[in-house]
Amino acid sequence: MAANQSFSAPLCAPAPVLSTGEAEQLVASFLAVMDELAAVVEQETEFVRLGRLAQAAAAASGKADLTRRYLADALRLQAGQGNLKRLMPEKLKALRQRHDAFRAQLQINLTVLATAHAISEGIVRGVSGELARKTAPQTYGASGRPNDPGRNISTPLAVSRVL
Repeated sequence: MAANQSFSAPLCAPAPVLSTGEAEQLVASFLAVMDELAAVVEQETEFVRLGRLAQAAAAASGKADLTRRYLADALRLQAGQGNLKRLMPEKLKALRQRHDAFRAQLQINLTVLATAHAISEGIVRGVSGELARKTAPQTYGASGRPNDPGRNISTPLAVSRVL
């Protein structure tokens, strides 16, 4: 896929798998890509767990290309599923088991990423709220208690990514 094309471009129908050799080559390619992607995801997950976000981003730099290759092979496997069942049923079963393990690994990765996102968002919201509270005028209401700053009072917040 060219660099200027988007992932939302229409996909062509994948070529059917016709021979045992072609099926074995496709399965081997799919397993290799899945293993590479699993290694990248595992490394990214570990870096995020350790709070090393810059290293996680660097480790995941090739993830888009691997994902594209993974999806292309997965679509071809799906399109040739009938022939694959006929040509190599035992390998197809092993492939499904390996794919289920990969999906579990992806779920862990997504959970770690979502947790890191929620934590960082909470920190930024807390800092922003504290800045707004400190810069808002201190006024008192009719009951004599301090008024809370309104939601529309906000101070711009700049975040430096260089630590």
